[in-house]
Amino acid sequence: MAAGQLLRRGRESFERLAWKDAYANLAAADRESALEAEDLDRLAVVAFLTGRDEESSEVLARAHRAWCARGEIGRAARSAFWLAFNMMHGGQPAQAAGWIARARRLLEDAALDCVEHGYLLMPVALRHVGEGNIAAACAAFGEAAQIGERFSETDLIALARQGRGRTLIKLGQTAEGINLLDEVMVAVTAGEVSPPIVGTIYCSVVEACRETFDLRRAGEWTAAFAAWLAGQPDVLPFRGQCLVYRAEIMQLHGAWGEAMAEAQRACEQFARSLSAPAVGAAFYQQGELFRLRGEMERAEAAYREAAQRERAPRPGLALLRLAQGQADVAVAAIRRVLEEAKDPRARFRALAAAVEIFLDVEDLEAARGAADELSAIAGRFEAPLLRAAALQCHGAVQLGEGDAKSALASLRAAWTTWHDLDAPYEGARVRVLIAHACRALGDEEMTAIELAAARQEFERLGALPDAARARNLEGAAPRGVAGLTAREVQVLKLVARGKTNRAIADALSISEKTVARHLSNIFTKLDVSSRAAATAFAYEHDLISPST
Repeated sequence: MAAGQLLRRGRESFERLAWKDAYANLAAADRESALEAEDLDRLAVVAFLTGRDEESSEVLARAHRAWCARGEIGRAARSAFWLAFNMMHGGQPAQAAGWIARARRLLEDAALDCVEHGYLLMPVALRHVGEGNIAAACAAFGEAAQIGERFSETDLIALARQGRGRTLIKLGQTAEGINLLDEVMVAVTAGEVSPPIVGTIYCSVVEACRETFDLRRAGEWTAAFAAWLAGQPDVLPFRGQCLVYRAEIMQLHGAWGEAMAEAQRACEQFARSLSAPAVGAAFYQQGELFRLRGEMERAEAAYREAAQRERAPRPGLALLRLAQGQADVAVAAIRRVLEEAKDPRARFRALAAAVEIFLDVEDLEAARGAADELSAIAGRFEAPLLRAAALQCHGAVQLGEGDAKSALASLRAAWTTWHDLDAPYEGARVRVLIAHACRALGDEEMTAIELAAARQEFERLGALPDAARARNLEGAAPRGVAGLTAREVQVLKLVARGKTNRAIADALSISEKTVARHLSNIFTKLDVSSRAAATAFAYEHDLISPST
């Protein structure tokens, strides 16, 4: 086919957003006869959109030289900017900086008043972010947006407003920043922004939602973006940890198969081009899903892969050790995580895991401390996700302390919030705790209802360990005489044998403070006030025989 015909087809495909066809025809035309600057720009775009990043950069360099040769300095500077944009995403910051410096020098020498000055403010703003000067970054993004508005440059306006929104959030002006990001995403989903930067903007918005714990908004924009992608199946829009963020959102909403596929795609697609921590985050997400599905060996392998790529495998690995019966290892690991985790998001996850682990070993004091700190973080961010987790942990601790009535109120509030967030796994876990509270209060009918609902949800999700535990609880007999828990019966039997609190603590591998708390609960439930009376109750109800 003649070069002219190939070029014509390539341009038509470009206009129809048929990116693969556009690439095939434009690349073929270029091989027949070197393309002019305008068509080199088109070829660079379709190469980028279809995942050919290195080729896109090579073509942009040619386009830059072609624009320079024609004396169109503004267009040459723009090609240089997009080339730097590619390199920044590809982990080549030094080369990106070199192209930005060249573009800036060209514009200064030509003394042009053009929109490209706004584009070149973007790396300046990003440098300020890297240096921690967020106010300066916010100002630079704002100036770039103003230049974009003056020249009616939609792409620049979207990029700059996205950056300004992120920096406003970092400056504590969360509502204003989120509103600006919502406005940008409206432009994205309405097709007002060119495809090469759509993925970047979407990923930035999702990351901002993670930073503010607003996964409900992230889920809404993910659904809208998926609809945008459906009309452009040729696009490879994600470069970075965005795939991992999407996997987290899918997992929260119960789409575990899709979440695993997204995490796997991140591991495979970006293993060579991304920095190690980004790939590590993808392996960590795989480990979380394997653990929840009961595939413990695969979970351990994924966590180790994450660690090799500079992503700490905890708290997931600590929870894995707990599931494997290595409680001491889990406790030591989570204490280490709590010492190191400073970022609010990392600390939130660590605290939620800590409550689960500390309750398992009956360290109620440590569990209470972790739950209280989580509640404080939830109060600071006012995010439903944090509120649900804090209520769940608070209720679990109350249940461990023997206050089933208060626990039930906290846990029902937690379930309502998880339900509103469309988080089925977390909601099912809360229902198991609600069942424990109902059983402690003697309400076996509601215990059975809650356990059945939780088990069915676990089975639907493929959460096999949780489903097995729920089935076991469904078949378990009601808790002991007078509403005593299994642990309280153990303590009572040892009291009846004349054991001291210290001896009971040693026998059960718990603290003396926990023994004292159990005794207080036992005395309350039995309506007695002494060890002797409790011992008499144990013998009267055949909890221990005279011969033992």
